[in-house]
Parts: sequence; structure tokens; C-alpha cells
Amino acid sequence: MSRVAIVTGAARGIGAATVARLVADGYRVTAVDSCEGAPLATRADLDAVAAAHGDTVLAHVADVRDRAALAEAVTHTIDRWHRLDVAVASAAVIRGGAPLWETAEADLDLLWDVDAKGVWNTAAVTVPAMLAGADPSGCRFVAVASAAGTHGMFHLAAYNAVKHAVVGIVKGLAADLAATGVTACAVSPGSTDTPMLQATADLYGVTAAELAGHQLIRRPIDPAEIAATIAFCASLAGRVVNGGVVHADGGFAS
Repeated sequence: MSRVAIVTGAARGIGAATVARLVADGYRVTAVDSCEGAPLATRADLDAVAAAHGDTVLAHVADVRDRAALAEAVTHTIDRWHRLDVAVASAAVIRGGAPLWETAEADLDLLWDVDAKGVWNTAAVTVPAMLAGADPSGCRFVAVASAAGTHGMFHLAAYNAVKHAVVGIVKGLAADLAATGVTACAVSPGSTDTPMLQATADLYGVTAAELAGHQLIRRPIDPAEIAATIAFCASLAGRVVNGGVVHADGGFAS
């Protein structure tokens, strides 16, 4: 029987690439996105992701800040495919461009609510569904963190804070899941060729390629490369990274 996954932030970027990779690996996927529009993804973006994969992907509009909406996505997933094996928490936004003491409180609040609490909410509704399944062994929770969850970034203190929080959430979740068969880990990308990378470059007034120069590979990472890393973490073999962080950052140096 096919494994089943939920992916948030699925309308574009790393989320969309993860949907494509999991489908290629034989999964059925519920693709979740808020679809709030510019500068975020739109409903048309999400529908295009689903249409590219036929009946193997279910599109579901939900904001990760809304736990009830996420719970509805879980219900629809189980109603359709009768199980849930994997959750990938990929939804995120970026704000910054000023030192900590000049960072707007509204920016910090938005980053906390989407990037950190959104991961918390996703875990809160997906993990119980995994534990309630016929066989939780092999179930995986994977959060997308960032190189900013390890390194300090110039004029991105709030983003640093929330991505460090994502790592902490995953480590605490993994401890709570000890001996259940369900595991949790984080994947920390470096500068990846997505709309978020361009948004980050715009904050600094540089090109995306210049940002990628901080990586030893000296190029932007392709979203498919991050998706492949996520897919490994989501696999049965991925249990070995339980409670850990996979640094898929191309050799990032701040």
C-alpha cells in the first residue's frame, strides 16, 4: 500500500519540489498551502502542483497558523487514503533587513506565527494521527529549518530566532516520541533557488547568485536537491536521523 504524506507550503519552492519527489517515490500526498497571494503563493500555484500529479495529490488550502484548518487537512487525508505516514512542515516566510533593535515587532510576530508556531501546529495535528494508525512504525515528521537555524545572519535576527526554534521543536518532539516508531527531524537548507531566496537577496540589495556564493558549492541549491534530502528523512531508512538536523546547505558559511 502506498505511503501517504502531508506537505505544508506546498504551492511552490521546496514544498512543491517535495510533493513531486514524494509522488515519484510512490506516495499519495495532500499538498497544503495558505494561498494568500503575492508575495506568497496563490491558489493557482497550488492547483498547478496538484494537476501535475493527477489523483495522487490532493490540494488543500489551510494556513499553518490555523490549527483547526490543519486538522481538517489531516481528516481529509485519512478520509481519502485511510492513513498518514509522513508530515513535512515546509511553510515559511522571511522578514528582515534591519538590526535586531530596529526590527519591527510585527515582523517578529509574523515569523514566529508562521515559521515556528506553524511547525508546532503541524506536528500537533499530524503526529496524533500517525500514532493512532494501525502501525506507527515508519511514520516520520520532517520540518524544514534553515542554515539560519545554526548560523547568525546579518540583519536577520528574528529569522534566526524562529529557525533555531524549529530545531528545538523537532528535538523536543523526537524525545516525546521515544519508542513509538514515529520519528522527527529537521532539514536545514542553504541558499536554495526559490522565491524566498530572491526575497532574501532583495533585503540585502544583492543577487541570489551572490548569496549562494556563501556556499562551498558556489551555486544556489536546486529545490529538488532539498526534496531528495527530505524524502530520505521521510523514508523508513530515515529513522537514523531521529532528533537530528540534516544540513543540506551546500557547505554554507555565514
